[in-house]
Formats: sequence, structure tokens, C-alpha cells
Amino acid sequence: MLNSYITKSSFFVGSLGFLTLSVSQLNATEKSQRPNIIFIMSDDHAYQAISAYNDRFAKVAPTPNIDRIAHNGMRFNTCLVTNSISGPSRATILTGKYSHLNGFKDNEGEPFNGQQQTFPKILQKNGYQTAVIGKWHLKSTPTGFNHWEILNDQGQYYNPDFIDSTGTHKEHGYVTDLITDKTISWLKDITQSNQPFMLMMHHKAPHREWEPNLKYLESFNGVDFPEPETLFDDYLGRGRAAREQDMTIDKTMRLNSDLKMWNSSSDKGYSHLRGRLDKEQAEVWDDYYLRVKKDLEEKNLKGKDLVKWKYQRYMNDYLACIKSVDESVGILLDYLETTGLIDNTIIVYTSDQGFYLGEHGWFDKRFMYEESLKTPLLISWKGHTTPGSVSNELVSNLDIAETFLNAASINIPSDMQGKSLIPILESKKNLKWKREHYYHYYEHPGAHNVKRHYGIRTQDYKLIHFYNNINEWELYDLKKDPHELKNVFNNPEYQKTKKQLQKKLQRLKKKYRDNESLN
Repeated sequence: MLNSYITKSSFFVGSLGFLTLSVSQLNATEKSQRPNIIFIMSDDHAYQAISAYNDRFAKVAPTPNIDRIAHNGMRFNTCLVTNSISGPSRATILTGKYSHLNGFKDNEGEPFNGQQQTFPKILQKNGYQTAVIGKWHLKSTPTGFNHWEILNDQGQYYNPDFIDSTGTHKEHGYVTDLITDKTISWLKDITQSNQPFMLMMHHKAPHREWEPNLKYLESFNGVDFPEPETLFDDYLGRGRAAREQDMTIDKTMRLNSDLKMWNSSSDKGYSHLRGRLDKEQAEVWDDYYLRVKKDLEEKNLKGKDLVKWKYQRYMNDYLACIKSVDESVGILLDYLETTGLIDNTIIVYTSDQGFYLGEHGWFDKRFMYEESLKTPLLISWKGHTTPGSVSNELVSNLDIAETFLNAASINIPSDMQGKSLIPILESKKNLKWKREHYYHYYEHPGAHNVKRHYGIRTQDYKLIHFYNNINEWELYDLKKDPHELKNVFNNPEYQKTKKQLQKKLQRLKKKYRDNESLN
């Protein structure tokens, strides 16, 4: 930044002699050089469903606009969350601290404490204009933002309610489109000032119940989505936690609300859950989903055939929701390019955690298993990050706050627990990075019956301890068993590895000050 190459308060300007800059003038100049920050986060967007990750949907459901961020910047292949559930992930991103320190351990507890230190507050105090638009999901009023307009709790897909400082108001349209419009509108207003900005654009999509924009309902007609290898996992190689969960496509996923097999959009049950369609919208909805329902009834599927059908419908609606998110990102990137803002703006795309797209027969998240532990992370920063670069380092949502403060030339508070990603983004040599990642999930009893657990993930191994109402350990060799199908905790060949990982795990608990008694 400017401080690194201006060391004196005056410099020679030709025949005019010396021009003296006051400290305040220097600070103003430096502030104008600090990057703008745009943080785009979707809810439950699996890395498998971003074509930049070259996973199984890359050809049938590409995401060309989200991919633009990867093409212009860096794709992180191993971004791991600290607690795989929405609210706690958001709290970690805001604070740069694990759940046990920021106080938001699960979605069922107390509201997020907005009085505590967050990176938007720090940026705001250092001259940034800050805003959050879209999903908040922290049960509290946003603090540290010059502007905020958020969805009520999970929000609605159609004709949603928004909350701002004046109260709650309903708007007509599709939620992803509305969030995009509000984002562009705020940018048009704020860029008239000379201040750098930090904007958080938080999408509801593709959260359950995966309700697409009506214009995209038939986008994937005739598409046969590739099935994951583990769609019919029998869990024989794992313990009670994997067997006793309640998130299977087979038994948990509902034909009515999840897959829209109501008698019509005016059905009492549907209306109670999400029904907000006006007459014209309802006609489009009914025309499409009643045809799907009729087809299902004619097929009269049972057993594995029904699971396969449910998986295809799940993917159809989930990926159609993402189609709108990708469109939103394209609109935003086009605006940044047209205005020239892209030249001095860090752009981040991520999700609040990973998500199961049929792997192990599941949907949802929560587990420390790979598909929910690992979240997409794409970052572009023109002039700092090599286009099309890739990082395999173990990074985390814990590192987001520190990265933004570092980029803005602001000292990172010593009580934040992550590390700035700037050295990775700038491809620094001799990089000494984290070799282990710590994870802790708390929400049990709770939705989907995922047992409480904590653990350590390295490049090659994963050690998990399920505690509270069970006491079971699981160890996976990620190189030999990438789908995590065989627990080798009691395998004699892995006893040395197990003991090493248990020691490292205890060191991580101490490092991150997770002193909770785990029975």
C-alpha cells in the first residue's frame, strides 16, 4: 500500500518546488487505494455443483459466471468450515473465531451477539462503507453496517419479506433477483463517494426446499443427472452416527414439500410452508409441477427406483436454483467491469458450508465428512492473484475476516483465530501454512439427528470423535479411501497414525481454546 513506498511527508514536483502532504492527506490518498471488497455467499451451495471444480455436474449444469471468478483469480480446493451449519458459519466469518468463542454454536440457541468485534465493524471504523444484503440468519439485528436489508430468518423464495432499519416489507419477485437488484442499486449509490466499500451479498438459494425461479423450472427437462457412487451407501464401514442420521433421500426427503408433489400450489400444507405465489405465478407453478406429479403417479415407483427418481428431482430443482445464483453473479461482474470497479475490488464467492448431493444417500450437511466439511471458495483480485491459479492449502472460513483486514492494511486483532489468505493469493514463496484443521459440531439433539462431534483433518487423514450420547472414534485414510467408507480407527496398521493425530487434535483444542468438557 501507499505507506510502503512513501516514507516522507514531501516530495519534489519539478519547477514548482516541494509539495507537502499532511498526514490527513496521506491517509485520504491511502484510503482511496485500498481495495473494495465484495463477499458473495450462497446457502448450501456444494462445491460439486460449481463447474470450476470439474465435478460431476460440470457438463450438465455449468456455472459460467461463478467460474469467471476462478478464471480471473484463484480456486481453493480445500476450504474447510469450522462448524458445518448456516448460522455458526456466518458467525465465524464475521468474527474470525470458532463457535465456542463467538457464542453462536448452533441455529437453535441464543441470537448472535452483535456487540462483539466483527470485521465489518473494524472496516467501518477505518473508513469503509459497509453493507449486507440478503440472508442473515443470525436472529439478531446486523451491526457494523452502514446499510443492511436482510431476509426474515430463512426467507422466502417467492415474493419475500425483507427487513431494514424501518421495519419489514414484502416485495414482489424472486428472491435471488431481488437481492441482486438491491446490490446493484447500493453500489450505484455508494460509488459516488470516495470511500472504499465492503459489501456482503448473501443469497438464500439453493437452500431447502430448493424452489427455482419460475422462468427456470424447465431448464433441465430431459437431463439425466449423474448419480454419486455412494447413492446407496449401506454405512457398514462406519459407526452409529452415520447409521442413525436422518437425512437420507430415501426416508427423510419428502415428496410433498421437498419435491413439490402437492395437489396444487394452493394446497393447505404447501401454503403453510412457503406459499406466497400470486395468481399468475401459481398458474406457472401448477402447470409444471402437476405434470411432474402425474408422471410420478403413472410410474408407481418403489424402492431403489423411487430413490433414483427423487434424486433426479432433487438435482433438477437444486441446480435450477443455482442457475439463478450464477445469473446474479454474472450481472454483478458485468456491472463491476462496465464501471471499472473490478480493477480495485476483491471478489469472493463461497457458501456457508458444503452440502450432500446424494453422496452416502444424503442431503443436508453437519457432518465432518468431506462433502459437508469442504465449501467452495473462489477469489479474484486483479493485479494480486494470478488468473486461473489453484491452491490446495488447508484454508478455512475462519480466515475470511483476517484476509479482508489484511487487504485493507488494517492490523488483525490478536484474538482472531484465522490467518490472512493474502500470501496464498499473491503466490508468496516459502509459504508456511497450516497443516491441520479443527472442526466442532454441536447441534444435537436437533434436525437430522447428527451426533455432536469434533476432529482434525490433515491433507491425508481425518480423525473424528463422536461424543455426548455416544463415544465413538473414526479415522479415515483420505488418499486410499476418499469417499470415507472404511473407518480404520481400530486397524492395527494405523495405530501409530491414530496416536499422532490424537496428540495433534489435543494441541489444536488447546490452540483454539476449546476447553469444553466433552463426555
